[in-house]
Amino acid sequence: MLRALALAIRQLGDRAILAVLVKSVALTLLIFAALGTAVYFGFSALLERIGWNEASTGLVAAFGALLLVVFGGLVLFRAVALAVIGFFAEDVVEAVERRYYPARAASAVPPSAWRGLKIGLRSALRAILWNLIALPLYFALLITAVGAPMVFLIVNAFLIGKDLQEMVIARHDASPDSTPERIAPVPRFVLGLIAAVGLGIPFLNLVVPVIAAAMAAHMIHGPRSGRTVTA
Repeated sequence: MLRALALAIRQLGDRAILAVLVKSVALTLLIFAALGTAVYFGFSALLERIGWNEASTGLVAAFGALLLVVFGGLVLFRAVALAVIGFFAEDVVEAVERRYYPARAASAVPPSAWRGLKIGLRSALRAILWNLIALPLYFALLITAVGAPMVFLIVNAFLIGKDLQEMVIARHDASPDSTPERIAPVPRFVLGLIAAVGLGIPFLNLVVPVIAAAMAAHMIHGPRSGRTVTA
């Protein structure tokens, strides 16, 4: 785990990794900017519809949009970030394999852009669905102060760990010369937990998806990774 983390951080200066980082951050910010713009015009239309003719309509709509985008960012950022990195994960994993595991890079069958998009969207929808299912438990544990955040991290650690693993094996499960491998359950959960915690830290959460995807590649291909092999 520590080896995977160290190697993932060390490779952040790699040109291919930097390109993914720039693209993923730009796309994530663009998504939230588009959300804010849509909410702003939606609020403006709603205020006009209910007869609000004050000169401050634009300011009220902008403030409302800002609040919703901030709240939505707190709730949906993990889902959006994983969906985005799911789309670009192929580039991250390829860069890791090309540098550290050339034999695996040579046997890989890169997934299509459409499959990468499906992986990202499935990851986002799964995160939203399971967090909605757990929402009553989150509210019930609010009085404990720490219960709700702990359950939230546990749920998302399982989800993120599975998603990161899927992003890596997508390059190998179609190859006739390669047997897809899986990270053992406990290391996979710890990987997901590290990513879940990092995604909750402002600014760091823009880099964490790339680091986590690289870590998953090292944990699957690297020595003493605690992985399991499946037929």
